[in-house]
Amino acid sequence: MSCMPLPSSHPLVARALLILASVAFLAALYPGTAAAVDATRLERAKLATIGVLEDTQDQRTPDKPGMILVRGTGFHLRDGYIVTARHAAEKQDVTTGVIIQKQIRILTTDLHELTADLVGDSAFMDVVVYRVTEAHRPKLQASVAFAAGDVQPGQEVFTVGYPMGWGPTMSFGHLGNTNTFLQTVDTRLIQADVAACSGNSGGGLFNEKGDVVGIMHAIIQTERDDSTAHCSRMAFAIPALLAERIVTAALDGQPLTFSKMGIHMVAVKDGTRWRMAVKDVMEPAKSAGIQKHDIIIAVDDTDVQDAAHLKNYLIERTRPGQQVSVKVRRIDTNLTFTVTLGGG
Repeated sequence: MSCMPLPSSHPLVARALLILASVAFLAALYPGTAAAVDATRLERAKLATIGVLEDTQDQRTPDKPGMILVRGTGFHLRDGYIVTARHAAEKQDVTTGVIIQKQIRILTTDLHELTADLVGDSAFMDVVVYRVTEAHRPKLQASVAFAAGDVQPGQEVFTVGYPMGWGPTMSFGHLGNTNTFLQTVDTRLIQADVAACSGNSGGGLFNEKGDVVGIMHAIIQTERDDSTAHCSRMAFAIPALLAERIVTAALDGQPLTFSKMGIHMVAVKDGTRWRMAVKDVMEPAKSAGIQKHDIIIAVDDTDVQDAAHLKNYLIERTRPGQQVSVKVRRIDTNLTFTVTLGGG
């Protein structure tokens, strides 16, 4: 496939005429502010953002041409590696059902159409990594990095993407609950009060430094009238802490394994608050000395709020084989055990 800029007759260029309208539409619908973000960082995030293309031709009617549309968003991490949401790169196959594409086409901000090959993915976490061929990587004008550390509620963020196939557009807002859950993935998500639509999936959620704090994953539709049928201001993103682990494993060609402590928990009242007690204990926690009915207080000095909090701590911040310190209350005594985490 040619890597020359798209001709003026290309459908995507025609759709670009709608960009200003889409920006005005979203700005009027969901007002925000970019005051806290430096213009250079905004521009870098925009240039690093790519659109994931889709050919709508029906395999059952090869003589009938389809259209090339932007179905999702992604971003250039470095060295030609493109990160996006796995569901933005899936394709319906007439014989095998939904598959992850071995190769996708992407669109850069300056309308270069490039191909990228699959490197690795995680259906568990809805993240996929592709890589643009070496000869075409100079077309990628900018790259972004994952942010260090975790995020906080109220933090200012922005996203760049292709809502409903338009773009790139920007929207600004704040983080809400940074420890929330949907049935679509098996770990926590970050709630972001930013304007997002279908098509934003896979785009970067950026902090004020222009670093990626999350990967746009889903929206909850809150408006029902025709003009806003595919948009919402309640968006959810895969945390960068976890996404970076998935991407690193893909780049290293290694299967991603998560830590296991070997306990099942149940909520119990502990004085004036609810805590988590051990309902069943297995390896490796059993060999470390943890027993049934122990109340879990903390792991590595991090207070355990509930079962999901412990699960996310293990997934995001530990590796199989790592030793962690587990503080428990057994009857009236506080005890501390060292657990060498298993994997799986």
